[in-house]
Amino acid sequence: MNWEPVIGIEVHVELKTDSKMFCGCRADFGSDPNTNICPVCLALPGALPVPNEQAIEWIIQIGLALNCTISPESIFHRKNYFYADLPKNYQISQFDIPVCSSGYLDVEVDGETVRVAINRVHQEEDTGKSLHVGGGGRIHSAEATLLDFNRAGVPLVEVVTEPDIHNPAVARAYAQQLRSVVESLGVSDAKLEEGSMRFDANVSIRPEGDTELGAKVEVKNMNSFRSLERALDYEIIRQTGVREAGERIHQETRHWDEEAGVTHSMRSKEGSSDYRYFAEPDLVPIVVSDEWREQIRLKLPELPHERQARYVDFGLESHVASVLVSGAAGLADLFEEAVGRGSDPGQVAKWLTGETTAYLNKHEMTIEQTSLTAAHLGELVSMLVDSRLSATAAKEVLIGVLDGEGTPEQVAVARDLIQVSDSGAIEEEVDAVLEANPDALEKIRTGDMKPFGFLVGQVMRATSGKADPKIVNEILRKRAAQ
Repeated sequence: MNWEPVIGIEVHVELKTDSKMFCGCRADFGSDPNTNICPVCLALPGALPVPNEQAIEWIIQIGLALNCTISPESIFHRKNYFYADLPKNYQISQFDIPVCSSGYLDVEVDGETVRVAINRVHQEEDTGKSLHVGGGGRIHSAEATLLDFNRAGVPLVEVVTEPDIHNPAVARAYAQQLRSVVESLGVSDAKLEEGSMRFDANVSIRPEGDTELGAKVEVKNMNSFRSLERALDYEIIRQTGVREAGERIHQETRHWDEEAGVTHSMRSKEGSSDYRYFAEPDLVPIVVSDEWREQIRLKLPELPHERQARYVDFGLESHVASVLVSGAAGLADLFEEAVGRGSDPGQVAKWLTGETTAYLNKHEMTIEQTSLTAAHLGELVSMLVDSRLSATAAKEVLIGVLDGEGTPEQVAVARDLIQVSDSGAIEEEVDAVLEANPDALEKIRTGDMKPFGFLVGQVMRATSGKADPKIVNEILRKRAAQ
């Protein structure tokens, strides 16, 4: 039997407001544990929440950017569950009347545009952070658990897709494109490594052609786009094996083990009724007038799909523009700055989407964590155009720049990679090679071009690979014609 995967993605985005969602505590990352707390975010008796207006405006921005309908009135609910990092024993969230609903996001995968439907975008507060000490950092084997409530109450936006993704590659592309949207709005730094953007995936399978959804499994702990795709690939294979063995899929939450490349069962999956949602009695409804909504719409910056279209107008191929816009954070800004300095758009895009992106993926780094600047890119491209670097040497120079060894000029000099373009010096090497290989030259003169590549290689070897191959070819052809 052929099985069809059905995937829905839930993405949590921490907003970078100065203060928390319902109190005035700082919403900073990296502060000492339990220093940004107050009676409201600790749920002490008598403390009452007050909504953060900036956070509400930003969720409306996100909704508009995702083509959502903005609800004229929405309400907060209490989502009741018991966990150590939840000081209230409930989370202020939204249930049946979210701020934004019925949107979509178009993503490009293998040259095709896929539309991912978005069910809802709602506002809530984050929980605290648990640190499991000992036993590999897992709760089941830890010796103790420490709690940091600095994150409790930080404004959190949840973006929930419809269950209409059928390919892990599409899920990855969607997550990357969504991060690009959030970054372009400036409402979050969307750093996966700091947890300011996190995603969970709901996965089920069903026989091809069926319309009824199967039992879903929620997968957690995917902290990179690569992890998301790998976890979905694994879970689809696992569920297929279970079904083909004649067994039943249990609705549960599973933990993705990045090192082992497998998911592990954590707990049975709750249904919405288990959370006993009811309207938050301490907060009034959010009312969004037509006028306020349109004022927010006017503040929207250039969105990723618009930016991509502009890059295509520069002459870039669509898939290259897509990598710039939805690839590693900061690539597009670096591209814009380098082009603004006068560098060729095609060359800059080539080095950013090729070697630079490969380097970032290999080292699991962001562009900000490297030493590469727009000025460096311009200098590298100029050295190539001026034939001071070969394409192979330029790759080595770029790696050196990314590693922090200096400017392209400094790296090229230090590694002795400057290409020889002096015709006189190259002629001397060519003549020496021809003198040592007279038979090869004679064959070329009689029309047999097979030794030509050999002679070019000998000249490149004699110059330690630093001679300009184009000039070597030209001189050899002149000598053969004499």
